[in-house]
Amino acid sequence: MERFTISLDDSLAREFDALIAARGYVNRSEAVRDLIRGAIESDRQRGEPAGQCVAALSYVYNHHERELSERLTGLQHDHHDLTVAAMHTHLDHDNCLENVVLKGLTVDVRRFADALIAERGVRHGKLNLIALEAEYHHAHDGHGSDHVHYRPAR
Repeated sequence: MERFTISLDDSLAREFDALIAARGYVNRSEAVRDLIRGAIESDRQRGEPAGQCVAALSYVYNHHERELSERLTGLQHDHHDLTVAAMHTHLDHDNCLENVVLKGLTVDVRRFADALIAERGVRHGKLNLIALEAEYHHAHDGHGSDHVHYRPAR
């Protein structure tokens, strides 16, 4: 493990300590590591989409909007290879929240999410994407075929 030192003015240090306490961190080091990971992932996502990812797509829509529910369901069925799971929540008499877990090629996941969010009547759409990297190839006992496992990129 590599160590480094940073200097903060007193007011910034107090604000940072309040933030990490509110989020439940036990020390500054883990909070800084999470901030660095977040910055690296954010920077990675600004580049050209490449490789595999896992993502959470959340959006709110008015289910009374003409044929919107059918269009959204149709889009998910058209991309069943990307959709791992979906959860539907009724917010009130008009609005629904959907959370969809996606996994696949980053370019395909982004394209699908953009198309779904762009549907007329969808509001507050947000894609949270995490890049994956291949871990290793192996055969499970008794199955005999090699395949790739993916884990979050470091």
